[in-house]
Amino acid sequence: MATTDLKSLLPRELLASVVVFLVALPLCMGIAIASGMPPAKGLITGIIGGLVVGWLAGSPLQVSGPAAGLAVLVFELVREHGMAMLGPILLLAGLLQLLAGRLKLGCWFRVTAPAVVYGMLAGIGVLIVLSQVHVMFDSGPKPSGLDNLIAFPETLLGAIGPGSGMQAGLLGLGTIAVMWLWEKRRPHALRFVPGALLGVGIATVVSLLMSLQVKRVEVPANLAEAIDWLRPADLLNLADPAILIAAIAVAFIASAETLLSAAAVDRMHDGQRSDFDKELSAQGVGNMLCGLVGALPMTGVIVRSSANVQAGAKTRMSAMFHGLWLLAFVLLLSSVLQSIPVASLAGVLVYTGIKLVDLKALRGLGRYGRMPMFIYGATASAIILTDLLTGVLIGFGLTLVKLALNASRLKINLVDLEAEGEMELRLNGAATFLKVPALTQALGAVPPGTTLHVPLSNLSYIDHSCLELLEEWGRANAAQGSRLLLEQRLLKRRVEGRIRTSIGGAALH
Repeated sequence: MATTDLKSLLPRELLASVVVFLVALPLCMGIAIASGMPPAKGLITGIIGGLVVGWLAGSPLQVSGPAAGLAVLVFELVREHGMAMLGPILLLAGLLQLLAGRLKLGCWFRVTAPAVVYGMLAGIGVLIVLSQVHVMFDSGPKPSGLDNLIAFPETLLGAIGPGSGMQAGLLGLGTIAVMWLWEKRRPHALRFVPGALLGVGIATVVSLLMSLQVKRVEVPANLAEAIDWLRPADLLNLADPAILIAAIAVAFIASAETLLSAAAVDRMHDGQRSDFDKELSAQGVGNMLCGLVGALPMTGVIVRSSANVQAGAKTRMSAMFHGLWLLAFVLLLSSVLQSIPVASLAGVLVYTGIKLVDLKALRGLGRYGRMPMFIYGATASAIILTDLLTGVLIGFGLTLVKLALNASRLKINLVDLEAEGEMELRLNGAATFLKVPALTQALGAVPPGTTLHVPLSNLSYIDHSCLELLEEWGRANAAQGSRLLLEQRLLKRRVEGRIRTSIGGAALH
């Protein structure tokens, strides 16, 4: 980049970086709390996402950091395997991402049915709301979504009694109200001020002025105290199948979310397009570093990235500077972070969780029929009732069923031709083994001694089972004067392998 270009771009990049920093600061801490981790862990991930991934990224305007989409999965992993196991899981997940990027597999992570993605985000959003409502009342989240739902009356009754629960709840609700009002009534001149920061800031000031005895963010004065270096002995746990599955799940979900976000960012500007393989490799490096220092996993985050684009960023410098501001703030002003009520950050996460349940996306899926909407609902429900990985697998399974049903659609019509003793079997769609019964029924209606024409121009595919059925009909009815005529030229393109034979009364022409 030329020096003159750098000088002209630098002021805008600095402004954009400050906007992104203000958006990222409360989210980094809130997502860490939602993940069952100390807030400092989220800040470390945000710093790595800015300084390292921002420098290496294949999507220059995308901003990386801890994401709400992984909070539920991390919470489950920490609960099941302990915080120490998150390091090896992230190290392996990052390595898988790095290898996938090097092998040019980035585009394949985008081959995900929108119904599954939106359903996954909706399920995650509901789980975040159910868990963070408890945190908002200075209570602790339960192990599962159902447990959180069942325990809500108890938490509410506890907040009414003595203690800080009601005060914390009002701060959290106030934060949500400020974010909602700011989104609806934000002045154009202050459009770059994020609602989350404003809500948390007001809640913090109110809590300090009123000397409220609520839980506050615990951030060490020295950031190095929050780093838990990966121990070589922990790597031995990678032989555990459960750990391997967890790493694969983190790699897949983080990669899919990152690349979907990168594609969305590309639609927001006319500048350099994303290199998905390079972006995937950069995310892998970032997650490996997060694993080494015991931080949260990262993805490309659409909320921060859209703020970056809207603030006028043109290069990767804004993402890198935002990481620098996070680092400087934690090092120099950690006491300010220690004044923030945990309930206000939980309010930010509740609001974020509600936004993840995208009803517009659901209505959009409805344009393509009921099945995508069913997949959306089934994926979200399964995530809420079981766990994230099971829900996503159920969504993928239903998508495969839908594809199989679509691929096996075949219209069969038996038509009399003008020439006496000749008929045409018209096939439209895909002739797979699932349609053998229907095809058998149609062939059974052909009179003996008929010359049966089978044009293949409207067939997208025919498998061996259907082809063998046709040929068997030709052989079985040849003695009665029947003939089967198939189009050899089109047959080569539509059947597995190349069939060049003519068996019995079956002729290829």
